[in-house]
Amino acid sequence: MGSWYHPWAAALRIARRDALRAKGRSALVLAMIALPIVGVSAADLTFRSSELSADQRLTRQIGAADARLSPSGLDGPVLQHPDGEHFAPVGGYEKYRPGKEKAQPLKSALPAGAKAAEDTTGHIKVRTTHGLLQSDLRELDVHDPLTRGLFTLDRGRLPRGPGEVIATQAFLDASGLHVGSAVSMRGATAPYRIVGAYELPSKLKNTELLALPGTLFAPLEAALRAEGGSGLPGPTTTSYLVSVGGGEGFTWNMTKEANAKGALVLSRAVALRPPADSEVPLFKEQRKEQYEPVSGGGEVTRKAVLATVVGLAMLEVCLLAGPAFAVGARRSRRQLGLVGANGGNRRHVRSVVLSGGLVIGAVAAVSGTALGVALTLGLRPVLEEQLGARFGGFVVRPLELLGIALLAVLTGLLAAVAPAVTASRQTVLASLTGRRGIRRANRVLPVLGLLAVLGGAAIAVYGTGYRVSPNVVAGGSALAELGIVALTPVLVGVFGRLGGLLPLAPRLALRDAVRNRGRTAPAVAAVLAAVAGTVAVSTYQHSQDVQARHEYTADLPAGSGYLLADSDLGRKEVPALREALAKDLPLGVRADVDRLVAGNPNCARGSTDPGCGRVTLITPKEARCPLWEAENGPASFPPDQARTLRQDPRCAMPEHHAQLDPVVADEKLLAVLAVTDPGSAAALKDGRAVSFDGRNVKDGKVTLRIVTDEAAAGQGAGQGAGQGAGQPAGKRAEPPGQDKVLSVHQAPASAEGWGFTLVVPPAAAKAAGLSTAPAGSYFSLDGKAPTERRQRLEGDIDRLGADAHFKIEEGYQGRSSLGVLALSVFAGLVTIGAAGIATGLAQADSEADLKTLAAVGAAPRVRRTLSGFQCGVVALMGVVLGSAAGILPAVGLRLTQEREQERLVRHGIEMGYATLRDTELYVPIAVPWETLAGLLVLVPLGAALLAALVTKSGGALARRAAG
Repeated sequence: MGSWYHPWAAALRIARRDALRAKGRSALVLAMIALPIVGVSAADLTFRSSELSADQRLTRQIGAADARLSPSGLDGPVLQHPDGEHFAPVGGYEKYRPGKEKAQPLKSALPAGAKAAEDTTGHIKVRTTHGLLQSDLRELDVHDPLTRGLFTLDRGRLPRGPGEVIATQAFLDASGLHVGSAVSMRGATAPYRIVGAYELPSKLKNTELLALPGTLFAPLEAALRAEGGSGLPGPTTTSYLVSVGGGEGFTWNMTKEANAKGALVLSRAVALRPPADSEVPLFKEQRKEQYEPVSGGGEVTRKAVLATVVGLAMLEVCLLAGPAFAVGARRSRRQLGLVGANGGNRRHVRSVVLSGGLVIGAVAAVSGTALGVALTLGLRPVLEEQLGARFGGFVVRPLELLGIALLAVLTGLLAAVAPAVTASRQTVLASLTGRRGIRRANRVLPVLGLLAVLGGAAIAVYGTGYRVSPNVVAGGSALAELGIVALTPVLVGVFGRLGGLLPLAPRLALRDAVRNRGRTAPAVAAVLAAVAGTVAVSTYQHSQDVQARHEYTADLPAGSGYLLADSDLGRKEVPALREALAKDLPLGVRADVDRLVAGNPNCARGSTDPGCGRVTLITPKEARCPLWEAENGPASFPPDQARTLRQDPRCAMPEHHAQLDPVVADEKLLAVLAVTDPGSAAALKDGRAVSFDGRNVKDGKVTLRIVTDEAAAGQGAGQGAGQGAGQPAGKRAEPPGQDKVLSVHQAPASAEGWGFTLVVPPAAAKAAGLSTAPAGSYFSLDGKAPTERRQRLEGDIDRLGADAHFKIEEGYQGRSSLGVLALSVFAGLVTIGAAGIATGLAQADSEADLKTLAAVGAAPRVRRTLSGFQCGVVALMGVVLGSAAGILPAVGLRLTQEREQERLVRHGIEMGYATLRDTELYVPIAVPWETLAGLLVLVPLGAALLAALVTKSGGALARRAAG
């Protein structure tokens, strides 16, 4: 035991004393190793704490009840998945016909003798200090034990009777109200008092008001009806929290009995102990795979990102800490020489340097893990707010944290391997005298580096296949980066050929760097590794942003909007709405629009009451989608033929959906829509309609059908131009009515209609005998519309008592992921740390050159300039090489994402819901040139300034050398 124990014990003591003696260098290396450990341990704790157990998740959904019964929305019995989310009507949707059976009351599905608590939800606009806010409303007996776990009361008290509500903190923040404030719903005759604040543990950002059963919706509906309205503006949904007693809970047999009455069930017993597939009737009628989540769903890409980032982070730390240990080894050359002079061999010298890595790694493991725990605890509220959900608890997995800590120790040891080998190879005389000796270039290493670059790139590209582990992408990227590191000495020599083009000081610095490649290459590799991580993260993030911008579907051109009355009943307020719009917003162009009406003008839009009607655009039979003309819809065709027909241009889904279509308007609407076709504007001025969908045009004309009795038309909706928007399962009959034929100008394919298929000028509508009613206005802004002006408009709409829909299209808003942002910040900090290490290494190894300059009388400014350029050159070479190295992992990750999206599209085509537009994948690889330019300028400049500032102007050593 003593043959290995005592030398290592002595080496550890020497390493500990050396670390304490050089506190600055030790702290720098410690920070480099501990920084990723802090991040990884904090991420592990956050993930495990945010991961809810099955019982915790059920408690947040059904409280302390055995089950929750919810309406399925179908008229007859259903078959459901054990998870309570997926379901289908008995016989499948192909045979389901709405209205064929009468839906049973949800309460009839409750088991006999069960205790139940009613939970009703709805939506309405609520008056706030700023104006109007769309909010959720809820009625629930919060005093019932079954509701325990659904919400958490933060402060105040629970409501005790009518006129009292509690509000989520998100509602209070958005509304500007507080506990004790009075709040009123739009249309209510009396305000409610907010007596408490609560939160929904899994929905922290929900704006919601909660009252006792019977105290909110019934009085509000009565007040709205008393004012002549039709009741609540939106539907309410009622579900039941159920307790059946006994030890088995709400069993699978009970669930199937409730399904037979049209109810869906989320049962605690079934979710925790799901039945066998053979006992699930849904799986007997349809494939289970149809109701399983599509495997992957972005998970493959997320795993690839995580594996790549973690792998590169560990590689960065090794490359960054390695030069720092090299600095320490060179500063301790005399001490290591004394070890050899006193009988120590190469193994003992290596053990001293390796012990330094072990000591620093162990301290980094303990401090990094402790900081990770403290950081997670301190940032837990912030993390929960960002995630929008409370943690299930603070979960610590000791084995996982131990593994992370051991990773720090291993990183410290690996980082010290190269300096240890280098130090052990020096002779005792060279160590004691400070001579560097003759260093021969290694001709094998560049060849191995080139092979590693090519092999790593090939492995990374191969790893982008979906069925290949995402770790392959990370491994290939790391191997290629190691290859570039191995090529660094050769590449430094290539940079040296540019020295003749530079001024004196940078030329001397570059030649010094090339002459001392043994010192320059590790420093360049350190900066290379850090910059590669920064470039990889930023390139991946920028590429995702470009893709999201491309995939974003705007409703209107950016800076345009609309203000439309919500129903025909609100047309009397439209002139006042238009005036408020012009008063409150900076308008560029305002296009007033009308809607076509038929039958009783007092009917609400979409009403099927007797005497109510509509005007629908008829698509010629030859231009209609065959899928929707068949008796049973897509089910009438073999799967292969149905997939082919979905790619037919006649079956193309509309990219946009207009609020009104057809619409009555003049040429101002084209200006708002940014349609520059002069023929379209001229047609509207001449009284001709303009079509944006050629499928509706035949021989230069379109047909509008006036359906004057919607009840007689039944389910026979006319074949409109907007096919693909909510198509039925079977063929639709032609609606009866009177046809009006209009001359039309077909807009060119390059003109974006923004969901409008037909624009009819007022003169053409009047000439055809079509009735119109004012609907509102579309507009373009002349400048910006800040939130204060928007709230003022909402307030004016409220004072008018009108139901109106208002929106401004702001265009794509760049989205930033909190995780990617954190990775970018981390990579940037490591890059700065790399520059700092490179500075220290250059100064430590070029100290003799600086003494020589002082001895020959060089001014302090010259020494500072040369030192700054030395470090700046190293940093610049590292940034250039790191930028090239960082592109590879980003390309690998994007290719992984592209393969995954291709698989999802194939799955959609096989299932029959993918269309021609879905097959047009766009997964770009976009380089963030601004970021690269910033790195190329800021990192070398910062490193040069840092080196110049810390370089001593003179000093005892310099004067002693000169003397």
